Amino acid sequence: MQALFALITATVISMVVLPLMVRLSPYIGMIDQPSARKVHRTPIARVGGVGIVLGALVSLLIWMPMTDQLSAYVMGSIVLFGFGALDDQRELDHYVKFIGQFIAVGIVVFYGGISIDRIPFVTETLPPSIAVPFTFFAMVGVINAINHSDGLDGLAGGESLLTLLGIVFIAYQAEESINQVVVIACAVMGGVIGFLRYNTYPAKVFMGDSGSQFLGFTLAFLVIILTQQINTAVSLALPALLLGLPVIDILAVLFLRAKGGMNIFHATRNHIHHRLLDRGFSHQASVVAIYSTQAFFVLSALALTYEADWIILMLYSLVCGAIFILLTQAEQRGWRLPSKEYAAAMLPNPVDQEKGVLSKAGEYPFLFLQIMIPLLLIYVAVAIPSVSSDFAIISALLVAVLTMDLFFGRAGRSIIQQGSVFICAIFMVYLSTLHLPESMGGIEVVIYALLAGSIAVTLKLTKGLEFKTTSADYLTLFIVLLVGFFQDIHFLGVNLTEIALKSAIVLYGCELISNQNTAQRNILNGAVLCAFGMLALRWIL
Repeated sequence: MQALFALITATVISMVVLPLMVRLSPYIGMIDQPSARKVHRTPIARVGGVGIVLGALVSLLIWMPMTDQLSAYVMGSIVLFGFGALDDQRELDHYVKFIGQFIAVGIVVFYGGISIDRIPFVTETLPPSIAVPFTFFAMVGVINAINHSDGLDGLAGGESLLTLLGIVFIAYQAEESINQVVVIACAVMGGVIGFLRYNTYPAKVFMGDSGSQFLGFTLAFLVIILTQQINTAVSLALPALLLGLPVIDILAVLFLRAKGGMNIFHATRNHIHHRLLDRGFSHQASVVAIYSTQAFFVLSALALTYEADWIILMLYSLVCGAIFILLTQAEQRGWRLPSKEYAAAMLPNPVDQEKGVLSKAGEYPFLFLQIMIPLLLIYVAVAIPSVSSDFAIISALLVAVLTMDLFFGRAGRSIIQQGSVFICAIFMVYLSTLHLPESMGGIEVVIYALLAGSIAVTLKLTKGLEFKTTSADYLTLFIVLLVGFFQDIHFLGVNLTEIALKSAIVLYGCELISNQNTAQRNILNGAVLCAFGMLALRWIL
């Protein structure tokens, strides 16, 4: 359960901390101002890293026993976070940022004991005199690759989320148990999920260097442990696919800067996302295109985990080569997409959704959602045969917190209410899949199919619903498809495909209900209170 609770804890902390940090950002100088190189036109709080890092590290300290390697990771993360936060506040020189990166990497190399001593096509183990400098070079490179990929709303967070998911799958399969890599990855995923809640276009908050450097450091740390320690049977070229697009992007950018006679450390507007925007792609369409490529790379990593190094590197090179050839040809020929029309076709405008058919038929599916989802949450809490102490204690705490918020908090939908609904939905989906007989069979399949159909019909036929299709929805779809590709993967005692599908349906249904009027939202909150209360009470009794 450590991985599940680490993910949920980090998500909740991130979601709760970020609104507070946004309010503080003008007073602490962490505001990202518009410029010619940037795509946003208004000042945005640059405090997302606080939510990501705090959520992940606090979650790890709660749920993981401290080892030397974990201590080194936490210390390195704090160092990077400190330098990143200063950069978000004062715009540090890039050489100063390198100092922080080298200190953080030095901690995990010399105190945490990690190094890259095996590389593709080389049968001999590298001596420390080569392995240690190469590890520094590789980790600092990945840190900067993720840092520089943070150019559009949701981009770096979504790419990192896909990579972390791939790492979790491979690490869990290697040992068939919850290991340190899995829990760290789940905790960081939670921090990113909470952050993406506010970073989806149009973003309310940016992650800044404090978040992007932490994500790059984490991905490099986990990939090295995964391939060099946890599962030495995997292809040593696997990091190319797992880290995917950000690495080749930064290499291409450095090449273009050097070719143009510029300082290679001087920020320019020639990353892949900038080039897509210049070709007429909309903001969200650019993000979805990059998500699609990264999802393909991660999916390939899962499918080719134990294949020969040359096969993986050939695939990676061919895809990357095709991307840059197409971009270069488009630029040389002056080709552009009709951006407004293309954006409307690729990402439906929420205004268009409000122009759906005005039919009474749209009211009935939404009514079904309002009745069935609260009943489903309560039914699972009552029907499962037993409740473990960890679920019960967390449920009891959430009952107290949610009750205080409902009675004494501000009117409207609060972060506490959002987080409670999110946790309750995940809890009930997991518990029902784990404990109830004939999961995903018979009547349960019918219920979830009706819920999914009701969500689709409601979005299509009901006017005025506050629900927007965003790049985050496409990221959710990619993750569901990614999980669904491996139908036999079990994690925490349940089938991941089943969990992914059911969770997506219930969470979207809860989102639709929560975004409506107070009466509908209160019914859902009441069901959440009742479900949590039943879990706690059944354990006590």
